[in-house]
Amino acid sequence: MTRRASSSRKPRRPGPAASTRGPGKLRLIGGDFRRRQLPVLDHPGLRPTPDRVRETLFNWLTAAVPGARALDLFAGTGALGLEALSRGAREAVFVEADARVARQLADNLDTLGASERATLMTTEAQAFLAGTAAPFSLVFLDPPFHRDLAADCCAALETGGWLDEEAWIYLETESSLEPAVPATWQPHREVRAGDSTGRLYRRRPAESQSPDGDGC
Repeated sequence: MTRRASSSRKPRRPGPAASTRGPGKLRLIGGDFRRRQLPVLDHPGLRPTPDRVRETLFNWLTAAVPGARALDLFAGTGALGLEALSRGAREAVFVEADARVARQLADNLDTLGASERATLMTTEAQAFLAGTAAPFSLVFLDPPFHRDLAADCCAALETGGWLDEEAWIYLETESSLEPAVPATWQPHREVRAGDSTGRLYRRRPAESQSPDGDGC
């Protein structure tokens, strides 16, 4: 993978850690880091995937996570990528455009002792997807709501060579949005919490789909 100057193999803290709100905590719910609590930055629009949704999602992905190469696009707190590392993912790449949010994520990776298996890219998701691809078996896609980013990012993941042949993709959007996804992404499960809906897809190349188009 081509890494830009703003990234590093081991996440580094480019400056003093940003202040955090006392009660703002992210709790990991399974695996090696189970019950570890990490500070969450007080930052507009930062919304960690709720515990209940993460628990449901990773129950669905039990067999897929160990040994996976995971991408946490629009990482924010990194809740999904951190949970994947906790549960045995071989590697996780976190993409986060905001430098302050990225610094807190780097701190949390260090706290967990997970930096060796993590790459933190401080860049826009679209810029990352325009780079040189290395396929992932597991992708978490949680774009900011009401900014029409989901469809373009889904298309870029598919056409840019970012996905293993039968990758798993989790897409979280506002519930009012019916996301447009590539035809090779077959719906697997769905979970709703508040004003958000999470959809889990399995990539199925056209030749592996059944004649009626149902690849599940």
